[in-house]
Amino acid sequence: MTQGAGQGPEVERTATLRDFRVPAYVHETGPYAQGTPPGNAAPPVHDPLDPPAGYTPTQRDLPVINRGDTLQVTVDPAPVPSAGPGPLFVVGDVHGYLEELIAALREKGLIDAAGHWCAGTARLWFLGDFTDRGPDGIGVIDLVMRLSAEAAASGGYCKALMGNHELLLLGAKRFGDTPVNSGAGTATFQAAWLLNGGQKYDMDRLQDHHLQWMARLDAVEEVDGHLLVHSDTTAYLDYGDSIEAVNDTVRETITRNDADEVWDLFRKFTKRFSFRDEGGADAVRSLLDTYGGTRIVHGHSPIPYLLGEVGSEDGEEHRDPVVEGPHVYADGLAIAMDGGVTMAGKLLIQQLPLES
Repeated sequence: MTQGAGQGPEVERTATLRDFRVPAYVHETGPYAQGTPPGNAAPPVHDPLDPPAGYTPTQRDLPVINRGDTLQVTVDPAPVPSAGPGPLFVVGDVHGYLEELIAALREKGLIDAAGHWCAGTARLWFLGDFTDRGPDGIGVIDLVMRLSAEAAASGGYCKALMGNHELLLLGAKRFGDTPVNSGAGTATFQAAWLLNGGQKYDMDRLQDHHLQWMARLDAVEEVDGHLLVHSDTTAYLDYGDSIEAVNDTVRETITRNDADEVWDLFRKFTKRFSFRDEGGADAVRSLLDTYGGTRIVHGHSPIPYLLGEVGSEDGEEHRDPVVEGPHVYADGLAIAMDGGVTMAGKLLIQQLPLES
């Protein structure tokens, strides 16, 4: 143990880092700063680690340690374990039901009580259709955009696909009542948007950054062997023979801003039930063979429609559907994720892969 003041005679010792603790006031000036005080007066006694009375420390009083006085040791940083990708989740059609979305995200542990991302490296995919029919489509888009930034900062991600209702809202905003060739006479995006649940509250709050975000969404992605699309249709094959080609073609079509071209894209993305009936499994295989993956995951067609629980979309027959989870069909090759939240069904969030 090193002896200190008042513990015995001073002994010679080797300087260590601990010995560089130099009181800042050693350079103080005054009558007793150096040598013996005048006359026979005894010098004031104080603890060498206590500053003199009236001393106010400042930044310039800090002791200076020269680089030559210390031994420089290079310490390698601790290795950071390489973590693989986090769990994969998919979200079915939201259609403006913001409160239901927040509740479902919390239930899965993806956001905290304040609505912020808390899932670390998890990966989250929305399958499209954020707006229309429900009360707060723009609120849904704002949430997804914010979670995208928060997830990326945590090492995960939150991404989204283009749905037919994104195309419909883009068209209603850009083209309004401009006539388009619908294939069955003259139509307009504005009329189609209103007919399909367009909400004035959403249109009033729609801003340029929302439009830009929607226009850049991908149409197809393949993740962990799951081919993710919005619509249960083979119409994607009309836009390219690779995922990259389809996504590029869709973005270019939207960028050209031709009302008829965007309408044709919207019309094809609105097709449904290609995987449900006879030959449905072969239709799924045509997409998987072209774009990759071993299973297709889609939204768009509500599970109650696929199961025939609510009659037709025209509402000829209606009873509250019972949706417990995703619907697996087409020889096990297709997973439907639209739980029918707009018809008293359920907003689905599912971790993939599904248990066998």
